[in-house]
Amino acid sequence: MPSARLLFRLLVVGIVVGCAPTVAAPPDPVPDASLPPVAELAPQGTLEEAAVVRVVDGDTLIVDRGRGRERLRYIGIDAPESVTPNSPVEFMGREASAANEALVAGGTVWLEADISDRDRFDRLLRYVWTRDGDRWVLVNLELVREGYAQVSTFPPDVRWRDAFRDAQRDARELGAGLWGPATPVP
Repeated sequence: MPSARLLFRLLVVGIVVGCAPTVAAPPDPVPDASLPPVAELAPQGTLEEAAVVRVVDGDTLIVDRGRGRERLRYIGIDAPESVTPNSPVEFMGREASAANEALVAGGTVWLEADISDRDRFDRLLRYVWTRDGDRWVLVNLELVREGYAQVSTFPPDVRWRDAFRDAQRDARELGAGLWGPATPVP
């Protein structure tokens, strides 16, 4: 039986080219097995609680793990620059920063390490989780899913790479954020 995603694409192609689709939709959609539903995502490693002191931009925070303030860089993603000295703000940079702030500002986050502890700039490298009721939310993934960041992995830190790639593909197909039409700056 064809997947729900394939059936949707066939329907869209049929509508775009003006012909009726020839495949009937299944009674119950088949979930994409490569990306768990958001409700099922949960940390896979040890977590460390931290307070968000400040959102720097779309992929960087200042956190306090009880050892003083530390700069943290999200693993696996790259958001447009909005605070690089002597450089213009990149397309969607302010929006990426605002989206990150909406997800984590002033709150508690849980940090999940991968293989590397720090990058060459001595920033903590972490997956950042929040809670939404009973549900875990992987902030790195949400920023990609909403089109505010793109996938940028550096082995060996690749635990969530496939989920990030799937989310980026979906954001691209939907024309979300970075994948939408560029708005000219006045």
